[in-house]
Amino acid sequence: MSILQSLTPKTGLRVLVTAGAGGIGRRIADGFVEAGARVHVSDVDPDLIDALPGDTLTGSLSDAADEDQTRDLFATATAALGGLDVVISNAGIAGPTATVSDISAQAWDQTLDINLRGAYLAARFGAPELIKSQGAFIATASVAGRLGYAYRTPYAASKWAIVGLVKSLAAELGPQGVRANAILPGIVEGPRIDKVIAARAEQTGVSFDDMRQQYLDKVSLRRMVSPDDIAAACLFLCAPGGGNISGQAISVCGNVETL
Repeated sequence: MSILQSLTPKTGLRVLVTAGAGGIGRRIADGFVEAGARVHVSDVDPDLIDALPGDTLTGSLSDAADEDQTRDLFATATAALGGLDVVISNAGIAGPTATVSDISAQAWDQTLDINLRGAYLAARFGAPELIKSQGAFIATASVAGRLGYAYRTPYAASKWAIVGLVKSLAAELGPQGVRANAILPGIVEGPRIDKVIAARAEQTGVSFDDMRQQYLDKVSLRRMVSPDDIAAACLFLCAPGGGNISGQAISVCGNVETL
């Protein structure tokens, strides 16, 4: 195998992506399909699930924070694919934008449930199959998992915790041949970040355009990243060339300096 060939995942990988029917998750799923994988995704949006092409990209309705639904999801995906080589825990929400004194316990719990509990459940039900295949677990965290993030405390707390989860999984499952890593996206272009910027602008009393520029000014490259950048990182981690990368929190962000 040449070095160039080692940068592409082997064909035939069996991949599960949570929250994979839209947004970043869909681009990750599409990337694996392009690489010759068979992919099953979950989502809470029935319209997105219904729009999946089938065959090499199938899906199930499932709430990432629900234990029973996640157990059923993994059983369905494992049966459909004949096992799992890659599990990508991608489900997450932005959570509230407010001062910590104004964030309700309900909003805090909801953010941690989906972002962190969802990653734990994916690891819990995915580990047995990944041990069999000596596969890879990847969690979508955030640069907010390496930097402080004012007015976004539940989100940042959940993403820091995901990094800790992944590093611990790498140590726990590594002797059985399983690799675990976290991808830390920066400011990813699209409607989701537009909502975040709008909420932060309202919270701090500035215009949307000024807040957007403030975000870009904190990125060394002065630009956002795309969902395809995140997908490409996932593909590399599952390629032979990424076979010795484990326990890492890899920022894909253009070097976000501060939040």
